[in-house]
Amino acid sequence: MITVEHLTKEYGKRKAVDDIGFTIPDGEIVGFLGPNGAGKTTTMNIITGYISATSGSVVIDGLDILENPEEVKRKIGYLPEQPPLYGDMTVDEYLGFVAELRGIPKKERSGARDEAMELVAVADVRTRLIKNLSKGYRQRIGLAQALIAKPRILILDEPTVGLDPKQIAEIRDLISKIGKERTVILSSHILPEVSAVCHRVMIIDRGRIIADGKPEMISSGLEGRNRVSVRVACAKSAEAKTLLEGIAGIETVTDSGSIEDGSFDFVVEAKPEADVRKDIFFALSKASLPLLGMRVVDLTLEEVFLRLTTREGEEA
Repeated sequence: MITVEHLTKEYGKRKAVDDIGFTIPDGEIVGFLGPNGAGKTTTMNIITGYISATSGSVVIDGLDILENPEEVKRKIGYLPEQPPLYGDMTVDEYLGFVAELRGIPKKERSGARDEAMELVAVADVRTRLIKNLSKGYRQRIGLAQALIAKPRILILDEPTVGLDPKQIAEIRDLISKIGKERTVILSSHILPEVSAVCHRVMIIDRGRIIADGKPEMISSGLEGRNRVSVRVACAKSAEAKTLLEGIAGIETVTDSGSIEDGSFDFVVEAKPEADVRKDIFFALSKASLPLLGMRVVDLTLEEVFLRLTTREGEEA
């Protein structure tokens, strides 16, 4: 559906986007992560046709964005970080105006407007001025304008910025619902939001893509099987901790406290190449300390993000 090849954008001597490439198939929700100034918004603006690239290509549904700009733009709905709203219009007036701009035939505009409002749940404020609505409602109206022409691709740049936790959860649920029928690219700084919504994550730093895949696969590739959560039945945590610290290959043991009566939880950090699970099992068994649970602990998306961007900075 979306194919980006050798995309580069230069501002003078600075490369905002540096020879990146990726493919996004139909029906995938992709999280686009990166620190401020990493090139996220520039890449999204090039994909939407808002700005041109210095070199490289963007092909959407078989059409090059430069050769077929109008046709490609009809396939895309875009919500920038600051929604393009007119505060002195009512919701009805604004979405009717957007429907006209998007080239929806006059006889179909009313139905398209009503359908978009219903989808994002703003029909109850349709007659109110946009400037008098809450931030959450304005964000929903921004989504409605991106959806009104029923695009196959939805590009969202920081869709939950400035919202409270309840509003974030509502927008997150809405994106999940929308993503069942469309391809979605979601840029966000809220990492738990990306983990909850996205099938795939791309991390960009200094204009280059440094990781691309499912969150759990990126974590596994970065960290390896070296962090294990262990629950041990014992009277004193110190006894089990000392035993675990004595196992070859284990570097650190952190006491996580007690969640279940008569047991203690530990997080074991081992050398990257060491799989210590069997050793843990046999050592605890030999000491007559029942092992109640053990699982490999993946890095959180936040940890992956910080480790990758820090490593890239050191290499640079």
